[in-house]
Amino acid sequence: MANIKSAKKRILVTETKTARNKAIKSKVKTYVKKVETAVEKKDVETAKVALKEAISVINKAGSKGVYHKNTCARKISRLTKAVNEIA
Repeated sequence: MANIKSAKKRILVTETKTARNKAIKSKVKTYVKKVETAVEKKDVETAKVALKEAISVINKAGSKGVYHKNTCARKISRLTKAVNEIA
């Protein structure tokens, strides 16, 4: 355990940020899974609605610094491609 006050503070701040990042990543995975499930069932309308929601959540995660912008672009691209293939 750290002895210096600033080091103790950094530990607390890191724990807070880690919890926030974990929650955001979990949310992204949930929305991505919704799109993938709709694609597997070949349900075009549900997939398009889920894709729109997923893109929003992914972009928010990117703007908060949880994901790199290229990672966000790659995730969105793959989901969009999957939805377009069943459409």
